[in-house]
Amino acid sequence: MDDEHFMQMALGLAEKGEGFTSPNPMVGAVIVKDGKVVGKGYHQAAGEAHAEINAIDDAGALTQDATIYVTLEPCNHTGRTPPCTEKILAAGIRRVVFAMNDPNPGVKRGGKDYLKNRGIDITTGVCENRAKRLNEIFINYVKTKRPFSIIKCAATLDGRIATRTGDSRWVTGKKSREFVHRLRHAVDAIMVGINTVEKDDPGLTTRLTNSIGNFKGLDPVRIVLDTHLRISEEAKLLRLDSNSDTIIITGNLVSEDKKARIEKKGAKVVESPVKGDFIDLDILMDRLAALGITSLLIEGGSRVIASALSAGIVEKIFFFFAPKILGGDDGVPICKGPGADLMKNCIPVKDINIRRFGDDIMIQGYIDK
Repeated sequence: MDDEHFMQMALGLAEKGEGFTSPNPMVGAVIVKDGKVVGKGYHQAAGEAHAEINAIDDAGALTQDATIYVTLEPCNHTGRTPPCTEKILAAGIRRVVFAMNDPNPGVKRGGKDYLKNRGIDITTGVCENRAKRLNEIFINYVKTKRPFSIIKCAATLDGRIATRTGDSRWVTGKKSREFVHRLRHAVDAIMVGINTVEKDDPGLTTRLTNSIGNFKGLDPVRIVLDTHLRISEEAKLLRLDSNSDTIIITGNLVSEDKKARIEKKGAKVVESPVKGDFIDLDILMDRLAALGITSLLIEGGSRVIASALSAGIVEKIFFFFAPKILGGDDGVPICKGPGADLMKNCIPVKDINIRRFGDDIMIQGYIDK
């Protein structure tokens, strides 16, 4: 039996849950009997049935003596839903193949040991690397209890994200921007600084041209770093028709009257410690995690990007470069403020992947910590 073939199929199913399952992982399952797929399923949203349950229900009576391929170790604990291990046993499944162990320290190996001790044939590690990449946000969150933070920026070939007048529409092309909206859909929250809000008046919503399942994409929670609560009461972020929250992160020396007016518009104002004249991003990560945010897309501006890198909170980057040259040194750089003094002290990036979106080039990678 081709375990890798069926696991790749299960991983493809798992990807359908992107953006909808947080704080749960994306999981897919395929049931195979006599070399044929008889059931398929994936975890569609937090609080709903797990992938194994959906696949078993899809297969019906054909689960007897079958093999189930699951992208993550079946759960053996009761959360919002009953344990999947019990459903697997009740279905008469005789072999379980899963890609990766559950990384949650509280449940590690629970599903595997439970099934193995009851005579189920267990195979692990099939397509493990792809499974871990798929759920890198979930893995990071259960291990660190902090958001998985991603930097996204769009720049000219000479490294400028805007002209000297602040004009940045548009640095990159339509295909690149569509990909960014898929990123927004996939994460819990998006973060910018108050300078970006004042210059661009962004909405920070998800705008996808093609539907994902029955959805057009989910809006992330919008986070604005605003130490002195400068945000205009007429800002677009405070006038959106969106089901997600807008959170303004401030220091503790702000006007209570303005805070009340901002909150009356539906936004949340959250005080957080300041370092220098800026929000302490290291401490903020713990506060965002306490709000249930498992992933964060940092979109700028240049001061925020530099601060995030300096604070060591960044896990992943998406740098887009358009085939344009600003041709001067007076535009807005990707990062603003002091950088490394020597090349050997630069922040290293590993596991590089390069993609093209039309004429734009995207460099994806991970911060080597």
